[in-house]
Amino acid sequence: MSTKEKLQEDLLVAEQEDKENQIVLFNDEVNTFDHVINMLIYACDHTPEQAEQCAIIVHYKGKCTVKSGAYPDLEPRCTKLLEAGLSAEIQ
Repeated sequence: MSTKEKLQEDLLVAEQEDKENQIVLFNDEVNTFDHVINMLIYACDHTPEQAEQCAIIVHYKGKCTVKSGAYPDLEPRCTKLLEAGLSAEIQ
């Protein structure tokens, strides 16, 4: 393997490691807007305005990315949402 090929391979690995993950929140027919908004403020550190906008998007579009970042940061946040009865996953 040439030096150039090795550098390209190292760059691809670094890009994959730096890839941001996302918490995606899905719509359901169970939770109220207030509950969703309060949980986004609590679990994802949203402002009330951000949380309200995400709740509206989830309601009309069926899903919304509510937080992006590194997996170790997102995992406990997503767990809080799930424990509160919301439908969310890390993608």
